[in-house]
Amino acid sequence: MKPMTYLKQGVLAVTMMLAAMVMSPHRAHAGQCERETLEDAAYVVCTLAPEKADLRLFWKGADGEPYRAFASLAEVIHAEGKTLVLAVNAGMYRADFSPMGLYVENARELKPANTAKAESSTGQVPNFYKKPNGVFFLGETGAGILPTDEFLKRAPKVRFATQSGPILVIAGKLNPIFIPGSTDRTRRSGVGVCAAGTVRLAISEDGVNFHDFARLFSEQLKCPDALFLDGGHGVGIYHPAMGRNDRSWHGGYGPMLGLVE
Repeated sequence: MKPMTYLKQGVLAVTMMLAAMVMSPHRAHAGQCERETLEDAAYVVCTLAPEKADLRLFWKGADGEPYRAFASLAEVIHAEGKTLVLAVNAGMYRADFSPMGLYVENARELKPANTAKAESSTGQVPNFYKKPNGVFFLGETGAGILPTDEFLKRAPKVRFATQSGPILVIAGKLNPIFIPGSTDRTRRSGVGVCAAGTVRLAISEDGVNFHDFARLFSEQLKCPDALFLDGGHGVGIYHPAMGRNDRSWHGGYGPMLGLVE
């Protein structure tokens, strides 16, 4: 082989190594959003490390109005000289796009915890009030998910927190209220706290029941704790790299989880 060929190979190797060094922090921060399946149901799963990623909660802009759309939030982040690389609905919300329960943003509690009983006249318990519901938070020791009652007892210092329900997986066990083979199937979104504090966000592309959605976190993603965020037309994801900028059929989203770079 000619010396020049060796030189070219050396330059190529160094270039690839430098590229990997440049790209790896992005992968570590933003993680990877990948398509997964469980028993023929399709999902998008995004993995990130909170200690390296700028994960935030968003609800209202400087004008006091809810962002409602991922694109609106992305424009505001862009104006700050940064990029919104990932966003999902951060929990159930009311008709005015306000959070259903506890909402803490930048260590400020903007909505108190909701410990009320089910608000329903039909006899069906709305998802938020199915027991136990819980809180996903990012605190001094990393990300966590706790049942709402336990979170209020511990009162940890948090940078952000969002309340939703029901909890999908509790200390490695599926929520016992879920029924295997249930015909209550719709698109669903959720968040799990997994090994070494890794956070996994998942949305289903197909209709799934609670039991199967919880199994995704417990069995496939290996998350000992997971929380349901929303379902039906409230499920959505913003991820330009995947060509996704979903819109809510409810006229917009309420609180959003966003990854900023």
